Amino acid sequence: MKFLSCILLLASVSVGAQTTVIDSIHSGGQSRQYYLYVPAAYDGSEPRPLVLNLHGYGSYAFQQIFYGEFRPIADTANFLILLPDGTQDVLGFQHWNTFNAFGTGVDDVAFISDLLDSISAEYNIDQNRIYSTGMSNGGFMSYELACQLSDRIAAIASVTGTMDTDHFDYCSPSHPTPVMEIHGTADATVPYAGSGDFLPIDELLDYWISYNNCNTTPEFTEIPDTDPGDGSTVEHYIWSGGDNGVSVEHFKVINGGHTWPGTILLLPASGSTNKDINASAEIWRFFSRYSLDVLTDLDESDIHPEELLVYPNPGNGLFVLEFPGKNSPIPVLVKDLSGRLVMTGNSADEQMDIRSLPAGIYMLTAGNAGTIYIKQ
Repeated sequence: MKFLSCILLLASVSVGAQTTVIDSIHSGGQSRQYYLYVPAAYDGSEPRPLVLNLHGYGSYAFQQIFYGEFRPIADTANFLILLPDGTQDVLGFQHWNTFNAFGTGVDDVAFISDLLDSISAEYNIDQNRIYSTGMSNGGFMSYELACQLSDRIAAIASVTGTMDTDHFDYCSPSHPTPVMEIHGTADATVPYAGSGDFLPIDELLDYWISYNNCNTTPEFTEIPDTDPGDGSTVEHYIWSGGDNGVSVEHFKVINGGHTWPGTILLLPASGSTNKDINASAEIWRFFSRYSLDVLTDLDESDIHPEELLVYPNPGNGLFVLEFPGKNSPIPVLVKDLSGRLVMTGNSADEQMDIRSLPAGIYMLTAGNAGTIYIKQ
């Protein structure tokens, strides 16, 4: 059943006109709840952008509505905001399944894809302008979507998130991907320098700068310290000139904690919250420049066909893997017919063993190369 509630914005002259839909869908054998904010300007007459706004670890969608506040921006720019809830992990905390150490087996990429299908069936969503952002674990999940659901996600922005090193190993975006990272140097939860399975922010940025073929020398701006009392300052870096006009941006919050800059909702034990920038406003400024149809408009001269050899095919699941002309090893992804990732390997391996998987048809990809494999 669908519930409706009105969002009262005291600063708005159209109080009560904005609507928040609270509903759920079934995905992966579970009922999954979400919130959808529909601005007053939306009338369904033309496709409008959609922003996924994903909560952090131990948080929930309702809290993220206020913590990562986009509603006043959506009211002006006329885009919809989709805030789904994660599931409980092995410790009982609501989360997105992007941490190797606490893997739960929940396929949140498939859930987000199912949810986008459901929302798009009811609302006039611009399929070229779907974006993802999130706080902490929601930032991790946004990177997961950039890697595994890039055919639907135009750009991502992470606030205090990074990538799990295990998940990073099989990142496989299909187009140049605009990325923004907002991160505090005093973040004790997701340290700027990395920690255990968490990729350091410098390495994270280097990956996306390299992947997008951006300029390696950034444009640098020191943001004015308009609120000296917040205990932090901000440096802004832009690596522009990437493929199809893509850029990578970074707001480095000096002495900033594990927080959403500009938020009015302060959470306990999170460190210094910067007030010199508004993360939500910066994220929308960044998102609004990009459209999936432009990002995926590749010149044929830029496409370099590669060949992935797998034999015997069909076989019993123990096969020889060859990738001619590829000197450096890259991840090999094995997906079933539903698109679910079921195993990873490496192009440098002489053999790959999927005998533990059921008999069937699988898609193997490595970089731009791919092949169908039939396990008998």
